[in-house]
Amino acid sequence: MPEEWEEGVEFIERVVEITRVDKVHKGGRTLSWRALVVVGDGQGRVGAAIGKAGEIPEAIRKGTEKAQSEMITVPLVGTTIPHEVNCRYQCARVILRPASEGTGVIAGGAVRAVMEAAGVKDVLTKVLGSKNPVNVVWATLRGLQQLRSVEQVAALRGKRPEDIPFRPWGRRTENGGTAKD
Repeated sequence: MPEEWEEGVEFIERVVEITRVDKVHKGGRTLSWRALVVVGDGQGRVGAAIGKAGEIPEAIRKGTEKAQSEMITVPLVGTTIPHEVNCRYQCARVILRPASEGTGVIAGGAVRAVMEAAGVKDVLTKVLGSKNPVNVVWATLRGLQQLRSVEQVAALRGKRPEDIPFRPWGRRTENGGTAKD
């Protein structure tokens, strides 16, 4: 776990799914548990991992430690994400759209856990295809990794951030303004 995230940071921890796993041996079955855990600081950093152990609390602890060590940084614009993103992981497809302030997190279980842990307060989401929580969480994290801030886009284009027409939500109209649907 990186030192800069350990000191004085209070993490938001969400257990998305706990699954019982049986391994069949010649002499019988061995029971263990798998926990999908999402961890974030509520300020733009989030991570997720799966912990496996013979007991539920131990599986959650392992998942939490691994998720904290694999956190990503999410660029935020106020309380929302900078732009729309579509992402897939296996058969799960997740659409993340920025929303105006006060909208809230419009999302289902697995996506909601990731968004709230990341500190995103206003976002519209849709899950298409597989609803498997593990695949949905990985697809959501992939989508958050694809987000770019205005500064990053400007640097890629060799321009100043002021030269990039940025509209965090809504679409362009003919006169250059934004229309909210």
